[in-house]
Amino acid sequence: MTPSRRKLPPLNALRAFEVSGRRLNFRAAADELGVTQGAVAQQVRALEEHLGQALFQRLPRGLALTLQGAAYLTDVTRAFDTLRDATGRLLERPDTVTISVTPTFAAKLLIPRLTELNATLLGVELRTVATEALSDFDRDQVDIAVRLARPPFPSGLEATLLFHQELVAVASPHLVKELSLPLSTEQLGELPLLHDAHDHWPMFLRSGGTLPGAVFNQTTLALDAALAGQGVALACRAFVAGDLEAGRLVQVTNVTMIKEPSYFLVRKRSPLPLDSRDAVWDWCVARLSLSAD
Repeated sequence: MTPSRRKLPPLNALRAFEVSGRRLNFRAAADELGVTQGAVAQQVRALEEHLGQALFQRLPRGLALTLQGAAYLTDVTRAFDTLRDATGRLLERPDTVTISVTPTFAAKLLIPRLTELNATLLGVELRTVATEALSDFDRDQVDIAVRLARPPFPSGLEATLLFHQELVAVASPHLVKELSLPLSTEQLGELPLLHDAHDHWPMFLRSGGTLPGAVFNQTTLALDAALAGQGVALACRAFVAGDLEAGRLVQVTNVTMIKEPSYFLVRKRSPLPLDSRDAVWDWCVARLSLSAD
């Protein structure tokens, strides 16, 4: 005889419990679910009443799982993962792979190589999400991400180093055509400096004050301004390697700086082979590292 599913707790209560168990905080869970903190607490309380046992210890700051709650969370999380994967397989085109990268990474490394990727991986459609925000693999349905990160990584993630951030100062050859390269730090400081949101110039020039110059919210915009001869930009070598090789930019000083964190290729570990995603992953490892080409 098949057990009645009417004994199962409400799905909303299970969802509130699962998110609260991960966050160990009703407020953080409410933010993730887009509801009020009181609604989450009420759903969890209703689930505890339904089960007849406490799942959390309420602490002055946050929550702690009881032994029963921790064991139940493991099973509930596994069940939600199964539902997510089943829904994804139903809705997702099997040969579509989604990769999340920063706008600068997309513009300088990925987009110039898309023709090659399409020729190499026939039948695979790459969906690119260019954002500065940290993508969530489950919520955003991202298969692969390029992240600025430091190891170690959670056990559920697989990560491969693409390159370290080696910052170099670059400019259009037209801007510095009257100058003898490489420039000294003092000479560099006299040129118009182009700032991005990271603003590594004070550290690069060992200057304690604010340095004047145009400010852009993305590195790729600062590099576009440098290409237009408007000043000197500071960027990761990987992002300007193509422009340096083609002579569109020149490195104006021998001074460089390694800045953590580094760029890693990251994905969730999967017990099953995923041919299209594995193919894109292998291509990224081979073609998007600094030593590629």
